[in-house]
Amino acid sequence: MKKYDAIMIGFGKGAKTLAGKMAANGSKVAMIEKDAGMYGGTCINVGCIPSKSLVRSSGLSALDEKASFEEKAEKYRLAIEEKRRVTSMLRGKNYSKLADHPNIEVILGDASFVSNKVVQIEADGETFEIEGEKIFINTGGTPVIPPIEGLAGNPYVYTSATLMDLDQLPQHLVIIGGGYIGLEFASMYSGFGAKVSVVQDGETFIPREDRDIAEAIKGALEAKGVSFYLGAKTEKVETGEGRAVVRLNWQGQEVALEAEAVLAATGRKANTADLQAEKAGVELDKRGAVIVDEKLKTTAENIWAMGDAKGGLQFTYVSLDDFRIIWSQMNGGQYSQAIRKNVPYSVFITPSFSRVGLNEDEARKAGYNVKIAKLPAAAIPKAQVLKSTTGLLKAVIDADTNQILGAMLFCEESYEMINIVKLAMDLGADYHVLKEQIFTHPTMSEALNDLLDV
Repeated sequence: MKKYDAIMIGFGKGAKTLAGKMAANGSKVAMIEKDAGMYGGTCINVGCIPSKSLVRSSGLSALDEKASFEEKAEKYRLAIEEKRRVTSMLRGKNYSKLADHPNIEVILGDASFVSNKVVQIEADGETFEIEGEKIFINTGGTPVIPPIEGLAGNPYVYTSATLMDLDQLPQHLVIIGGGYIGLEFASMYSGFGAKVSVVQDGETFIPREDRDIAEAIKGALEAKGVSFYLGAKTEKVETGEGRAVVRLNWQGQEVALEAEAVLAATGRKANTADLQAEKAGVELDKRGAVIVDEKLKTTAENIWAMGDAKGGLQFTYVSLDDFRIIWSQMNGGQYSQAIRKNVPYSVFITPSFSRVGLNEDEARKAGYNVKIAKLPAAAIPKAQVLKSTTGLLKAVIDADTNQILGAMLFCEESYEMINIVKLAMDLGADYHVLKEQIFTHPTMSEALNDLLDV
């Protein structure tokens, strides 16, 4: 039985970074990945990188309003090819970075626990075991397929990962689920020229956001031709000739939506079902996520978990920060989840939506004395230059301390701007620091001067 200082289960952002660090310091590391198409993790292969490649191509396609559907379908096909090129290139770089290191062995196979130090691997019809002093779980997440009749196994039903490998642009795309992933695909595919319908069981559109922001986002998507069926119950999905039929009960009526593609975008769960974690003394919660403490240690003394596998925020930059937590404790530091500060997120619709901290509703419920700042995106000179004036910027300020409690930016380049706000919040800065900051011109970031002029 081969023995290693560390075993990584899953080639995700946190594990690959930790593997490189440990190997550079002389540790012998085994990196196990069950899918050769997933070297580098979800983000690079089936998440943020391929989807953002398609978002960019979709935006360029949307500029040609006079193009026929056939012409747009060809642009879509070329965009899928470009997406594959980018992901293949990055996947290869990630594999080589570890596989070429003399202290790292990359093993392609299915891993499961035998004990807290022994891992069994099934590869190419063979089974063998390896032993590790420390073991790290970074197996990512997997889409949740809801128990809707006719959904599972339907040839016209896709997940967020498989839809991005569809070569032919669907004339009609039905998205089951109105969360952020579903909205990104709604914006993307409507930009390519598809008719898009979003079906959501809840009556409230993106309920975690303030209503003014939610309505601004909904209006922008509707302006692109996206239709919403809120408060709809999906009864079943039938397989027709060359298409699916999604049957709904909506507003007391039976509705049938015929579509060449259906996207199931109803969330993700931890990818831990095949680990046999109980054999290692690793406890999972009811959703299958690995239970960890503030320093990401599991219920087994020598096993840690990172990224989506442990539940919580599902972002690649959180997985990277998980690496920082583990590396800190391995080197005598004290960094932990409890110390982690404001985590921003961006939704890559058009224009993008980014947020950090509390929204207005949350701040008021928490008892803060707040003042609210708002600015329409049309008031930003750079938005006029970009010919993208749709949107709304909003900030929530503690009126007693002048500190920023949160910001919601629905505008072009918000994914860059939000990082500036996060930094100010992390530093506990008075909002006047951004209000009076000298920004270059014309930029979207200088909008923070006007937004915070309250």
